Formats: sequence, structure tokens, C-alpha cells
Amino acid sequence: MSIADLRKEYMHASLSESDVAADPMTQFKKWFDEALAAKVPEANAMSLATVAANGRPSSRIVLIKDFDQRGFSWYTNYESRKGHELHQNQHAALLFHWIELERQVRIEGRVEPISAEENDAYFQSRPLGSRIGAIASSQSEPVASREVLETRYADAEAKHGAHPLRPAHWGGYRLIPDYLEFWQGRSSRLHDRIAFKLQADGSWARLRLQP
Repeated sequence: MSIADLRKEYMHASLSESDVAADPMTQFKKWFDEALAAKVPEANAMSLATVAANGRPSSRIVLIKDFDQRGFSWYTNYESRKGHELHQNQHAALLFHWIELERQVRIEGRVEPISAEENDAYFQSRPLGSRIGAIASSQSEPVASREVLETRYADAEAKHGAHPLRPAHWGGYRLIPDYLEFWQGRSSRLHDRIAFKLQADGSWARLRLQP
């Protein structure tokens, strides 16, 4: 069988205008809760796409850590590739793919750093090993070997002990959305796509897109 012959018929559910909440963040919470209830593996995993100053895009999987009416939050090394790209271009896109539910959510908007107080609180809630790792790793930078990385971790562990402080290069970002699209797979590739676009007055315009 060739790759071109790999197909799946989407039959799990449908999405009509009457199914969708008037507020897209309310709708996202509904779908996110349903993904958790369905025990979708790593339902909190999302693709984060950023764009460098030269227009070159890049994407990677990160884990969402919070969402509310302010937006969608995750944490990383500010000096990583994505950190540099978000410094150069504050616009980014997120994608959730809950394949077991035959659903996607696309989110676009502007990204801003999270406050130092929120960063400190979340950093201290992480497992100790993750905190040491954030100190030891110069994320996205080359390293000579795995052994060098493990030595750096051991050195950081010895230096900072059981109560490491958050390093200045580590913290969170929040994407403030101006576009959300809810995609539900349907048979014959006639998928349901309901999009929300933020208007100048702060309201959301809702529209159905062709698949």
C-alpha cells in the first residue's frame, strides 16, 4: 500500500452552529474537557508555530499549562529558538489535534510574556528534576554529547540543591487569540469547520468555512 492510499473515514461526530458556544473560549473548554474525559493521550499537547524575522516558520509540540479568557499559556526557555522568534515576531499559531475524537482546534494571535510572579509560582510547582533541567540546559544550543549535558545537570543539581530559584531565562508566554477554528471530521471529507474572528469592538464573529 502506498502512502497515498492511507485513508480514514471520519464518522465520530458532527458540529453545527447550534452546537457551538457563543464564546470560543467556552467552546474550547468544552472540547478540552471532552478530550480529557475520553482519555486522549496527552490532550494538553499542542503544536506551536512561530516565524523568524526572515519569514522562515518553525513548529514544535509544547504542553499547554493554562487557559482562560486571557488566552493560552505555556512555559519554555526564553533564549530557545522559539523564544528568539517570538521576540522578533509576536504572532504565533497553536494547533490541538485530538485524533481519537476526530477534532482539531486552530488558534492564532499575539503572544506576550507572562508576569514574573506567575512564572515563579509555576516554576516552584514543577518536579525538582524539571527545575534543575531548566537551569542546566541552554535550550536549542548545540552540545558536544549527552555526557556533557548530564554533567551540566549534575553540576546544577549540586549547586542549587532541593530549592532552586527560577532562572531569568525561563518563563511563560500567553497567546492572546484573535482567531479560533473548530474542526470536526465528517464523512466524504465534508468536514465541519466553525471559525471565530475577533472584531474591533471585542465581539466574536462566527462563520462556517467550507472543508
